Amino acid sequence: MIPAVNQTQRYWYGAMVLLLASLLSGCSMLLPAKSPPPTLYSFDSPESMMEKRPAQPLKTGAPALIISTPRAASGFDSRQIVYIRKLHTFEYFRQSQWVDTPAAMLLPLMVTALERSGQFSAVIQAPTSAAGQLRLDVEIVRLQHEFLKIPGSVHFTLRAHLLDSATRKILGSREFDASVPSASDDPYGGVLAASSAVRIVIEELVLFCGQTAGKLPEMQP
Repeated sequence: MIPAVNQTQRYWYGAMVLLLASLLSGCSMLLPAKSPPPTLYSFDSPESMMEKRPAQPLKTGAPALIISTPRAASGFDSRQIVYIRKLHTFEYFRQSQWVDTPAAMLLPLMVTALERSGQFSAVIQAPTSAAGQLRLDVEIVRLQHEFLKIPGSVHFTLRAHLLDSATRKILGSREFDASVPSASDDPYGGVLAASSAVRIVIEELVLFCGQTAGKLPEMQP
């Protein structure tokens, strides 16, 4: 026989249910809200960056060029998109990221541009077991969307060293710098400006490598 539930027991049962519901509701409020996944951006593709520059055939007898894996200075070695509103202070867009690190995205662009220049017998991406007379080392010094004045702009700086692979002697060094105004002061406007700045720097890099290699007749057969 099931014992009867008196009025006092009913009261405490009800109070416990209300307390439990309140605790569960409070816990759900303390849980972090789910944020939407970030929007991912990339530089222009190698094909679109080089569409105005017709490809030249590889030059037989010219030195082969090995491109080392690019490096990036601290603060620019992640997928975060950097912007600054005052000097020496980095900030990152919360819901916007690069699809890969800028250094990783830069490598195929350099390989394609230098290959299409026709100034080398081969352009090889490191790591590789292949031999090449020249080696190109690059480092991203900065890639940042600057809101220091209106309109904002993207500032891209790349440092490059061209070396003799056998002797490790530096044959030429240069720092390339480009600043491109952004069409809008949001991540997408910055991405478009960044692609333009990267295109400018790569074109100057190709010219630098070709001119430096052209001054080395001792490397020609």
